[in-house]
Amino acid sequence: MKIMAVASVGGHWVELLRLVPAFEGNEIIFASTKQSVAETVALSKFHRIPDINRNEKLKLPNAIYKIFSLINSIRPNVVISTGALPGLISIFAGKMYGAKTIWVDSIANVEELSLSGKVASVFADRTYTQWPDLAKKKCLFHGNVLS
Repeated sequence: MKIMAVASVGGHWVELLRLVPAFEGNEIIFASTKQSVAETVALSKFHRIPDINRNEKLKLPNAIYKIFSLINSIRPNVVISTGALPGLISIFAGKMYGAKTIWVDSIANVEELSLSGKVASVFADRTYTQWPDLAKKKCLFHGNVLS
């Protein structure tokens, strides 16, 4: 199975790397917003994707085009993301190209899901929170990346 794992740099990337043992035995393709993190997944394919946040609306069309093009060229079976907006776009692109999609909301979101997590819970195949109090019908809790 071909899994595309996408996250922005920083805590999102660290959380994604904590999930890597769950992908064992599959082809994993990573994507993140800075080339410098490629060395943390040196044995896997890595792609740099545009860094964007919700305050950078002018960058959005370019980011969407590049992420959709990347997902279209890879055609993963599964797209998983721990955030943030580039990950959400990847989840949406994966869904459009027929991949199963998984969103894992950041452990930093203690009181409510992130905005991206709320959007992802509408169309992703699975959405997970890392806090039991935030679990709902469409947002599951099965532990966190620290335990």
